[in-house]
Amino acid sequence: MSIFQFPSDFRWGAATAAYQIEGAYAEDGRGLSIWDTFSHTPGKVKNGDNGDVACDSYHRYKEDIAYMKELGITMYRFSVSWPRIYPQGRGEINQAGLDFYHRFVDELLENGIEPFCTLYHWDLPQALQDEGGWNNRVTAIAFKQYAETMFKEFSGKIKKWITLNEPWCSSFLSNYLGVHAPGNRDLQLAVNVAHNLLRAHGEAVRSYREYGYDGEIGIAPNITWAYPYTSSEQDKEVCRRAIEWTWDWFLDPIYFGRYPEGLLKVFEKGGAKPDVQPGDMETIRQPVDFIGGNYYTASVRRYAPGNNLFDDEELNMGYDRTDIGWPLDSVGLYDSLRYTHHKYGNVPIYITENGACINDEPVDGKVNDIRRIQYLRQHIISMHRAISDGVPVKGYMEWSLLDNFEWAEGYGMRFGLIHVDYRTLKRTPKESFYWYQKLAKNNFLVTE
Repeated sequence: MSIFQFPSDFRWGAATAAYQIEGAYAEDGRGLSIWDTFSHTPGKVKNGDNGDVACDSYHRYKEDIAYMKELGITMYRFSVSWPRIYPQGRGEINQAGLDFYHRFVDELLENGIEPFCTLYHWDLPQALQDEGGWNNRVTAIAFKQYAETMFKEFSGKIKKWITLNEPWCSSFLSNYLGVHAPGNRDLQLAVNVAHNLLRAHGEAVRSYREYGYDGEIGIAPNITWAYPYTSSEQDKEVCRRAIEWTWDWFLDPIYFGRYPEGLLKVFEKGGAKPDVQPGDMETIRQPVDFIGGNYYTASVRRYAPGNNLFDDEELNMGYDRTDIGWPLDSVGLYDSLRYTHHKYGNVPIYITENGACINDEPVDGKVNDIRRIQYLRQHIISMHRAISDGVPVKGYMEWSLLDNFEWAEGYGMRFGLIHVDYRTLKRTPKESFYWYQKLAKNNFLVTE
């Protein structure tokens, strides 16, 4: 038997995002986002699904928070719908939107759950997209206005802030690979978007510091890991680039004031380079209080010249996979955390997302999602290994509290600790819910 005891101040939580759970897309003055437009465009989302209703958490938030309290978590990571606050992206504030989040945050606090707020989880107001979106440098200033409104409005209530969630997804996945909203396929556009997202992050962090708010602010990129198929330098090099693409491209400017040199060469080969204006890097290079990391899987790669921009190939090693098709590799989490600690120093780290897509349905009112429990056990032990190795991981947020709208996958992929019947919106805690409940209560994990 092995016992994995966590530090006494370690925090357990869960995470969601506004567009994935709230619904109420046209209520109380909310404007449209790029995901409203994208999901209503034929062929963009599987089965023609959209987030119009989602989990209806906008109306059922008290029920969901009651489940959080039952789960025993002490922090909840959620995101704010930018167009619910600024329907046009800037200008006039929608008071009804602010009022909703006040009710929501107050309910969390009354139940002993700390709000961990993400300002941008991909739902850019469509009005700003119509002006060029993140390709327009002015959008970063609109984000600053939105962020300042939230900081001022929730001062004293929210003390943990994340500026951007997975900026790789909202730049490269969305504007180079075309998988997410707004669905473009242009490398230079994606590089522009990534740069302006970082400018927006820097503007928000600088403003937060200038006003002296009581709390902490950080960013939550994707954590990815890649293992070379062989020990050749070429295989090692393509793995370095894969890691840098989602992680270092967004953290190096914050910590070192520059982009990774190797990736700059890759993008230049593809005809793209960041449009860095005077003062941009000074804006971006604002000290953060923590790094959030979202980890799901790792890959094995080898050099494959001419295969793609990166001259690499991801290999199918025959590993077990979750139902969304991602290989199971918990060791990659340990390696990612060690890498982050070594490169960026002794900054606190939160696992802001980690979880598994397991599409089990209720049988006699019970969802026996044993494969999710196995996934969580392996990854939480891997995180414990990193902590034992000196990495300052301060908390873990399981993705996700609820089954929800899984972006381009629609409602076909389930990540929740709680099953949601999308016809009736009935919530059913899964066996993983009760497993995680025990972990959060005990603060240790036992394996036979």
